[in-house]
Amino acid sequence: MDILFLQASQPGLVNAVFLLSFVAIMYFFMYRPQAKKQKETANFQDELSKGDEVVTASGIIGKVNKIEENIVHLQVDQKTFIRVTKNAISKEMTEATFSKPKDA
Repeated sequence: MDILFLQASQPGLVNAVFLLSFVAIMYFFMYRPQAKKQKETANFQDELSKGDEVVTASGIIGKVNKIEENIVHLQVDQKTFIRVTKNAISKEMTEATFSKPKDA
């Protein structure tokens, strides 16, 4: 009788272990990297200062001229200024555009 009871309860236990391992894998491979990326982007946007060269998400390259809370004034030419939100400035594109090339 005990053997039948164990065999009947094992599929539920196996399913629970499988579900928990699936949730753990999803957390470590999807949620954590995304949260880390968002935190880095938020830190980058908070640390913007006058004179930084940046790239917006739409590909506009400019130099930070003035920062007013969530609005950044970019100088894109000698006398041409545009206003964008801080969220529009891309950390990845800025690093890719202004990083020094690696020597081969």
